[in-house]
Amino acid sequence: MTDVTGAPADVLHTLFHADQGGHEQVVLCQDRASGLKAVIAIHSTALGPALGGTRFYPYATEAEAVADALALARGMSYKNAMAGLDHGGGKAVIIGDPERVKTEELLLAYGRMVASLGGRYVTACDVGTYVADMDVVARECRWTTGRSPENGGAGDSSVLTAFGVYQGMRASAQHLWGDPSLRGRKVGVAGVGKVGRHLVKHLRDEGAEIVITDVRVDAVQRILEQYPVGVTAVATTEELIRVDGLDIYAPCALGGALNDDSVPVLTARVVCGAANNQLAHPGVEKDLADRGILYAPDYVVNAGGVIQVADELHGFDFDRCKAKAAKIFDTTLAIFARAKEDGIPPAAAADRIAEQRMADARATRAAH
Repeated sequence: MTDVTGAPADVLHTLFHADQGGHEQVVLCQDRASGLKAVIAIHSTALGPALGGTRFYPYATEAEAVADALALARGMSYKNAMAGLDHGGGKAVIIGDPERVKTEELLLAYGRMVASLGGRYVTACDVGTYVADMDVVARECRWTTGRSPENGGAGDSSVLTAFGVYQGMRASAQHLWGDPSLRGRKVGVAGVGKVGRHLVKHLRDEGAEIVITDVRVDAVQRILEQYPVGVTAVATTEELIRVDGLDIYAPCALGGALNDDSVPVLTARVVCGAANNQLAHPGVEKDLADRGILYAPDYVVNAGGVIQVADELHGFDFDRCKAKAAKIFDTTLAIFARAKEDGIPPAAAADRIAEQRMADARATRAAH
């Protein structure tokens, strides 16, 4: 079923009617000369200009790309609110295989599309885009962050993303076991790319036992060569979530890792990872709670990267950013405490806190 534009009706239902909707603006972008097809979704500007990365991915359909942009943008509103940033939530997706179709011309065309929004959306890196790409986009758009130090940016944001996830794990351990130390804990990391590899280093430095997996064999091999002791690998995520004695599961690849198939067989006591939108659908957070699995909300613990790129807009200072990212430990503990007090899962508690901050900002704006 389609609407009058030919777009799948379920996408418009999500945008205008569903609980997961409420977006302020969705822009479909096309540049035939370069082959660019992109979607820019702005969920909220209540706290300030929408901030979120650009994902470059070979979606099976345009509808899938729009749906992902909507979900990711909404998640950024909550992430930025919980991180204490003066930014709303937005996200962009470029449709296509970045290994095959990414060109300078395409990135410049994309930069012009972002610039046309006049600062309502500030872009950065995400899956499939890198610092070098943002340097190109920035040639056409001043509302670009995540650039290289040589071009006035902060460089790779995955460093602080991993650091924040590590702090979330420490808070989870404190809440569940009464000790933030991860020494001797068995941690499964699904995805050892940009963020996962830095997370492995934090865990290994503390003495955790680590099991990894990744769809890219070369990524796994690099980790195993770097850490010949204390790190082992399994072939698939399906194997990883069933590993005996797993204390913590860290999804660090694409979203939807926690679903009706994975949650019932998950052996870990804690889920804390870098991936966005880990809950495949509403209700999964309750399934985790019913199984006694502590879930550290993804958009809370993976906020280190957005803290970094937001700081870049004001003159980047790494130590200042790291200090802010370290507070993810306290924020995560506060969410667990709120969840216990309200008798709800941690994901719902985080949502309530973020929604209140956005509502307060809207009320303040209306009053003036």
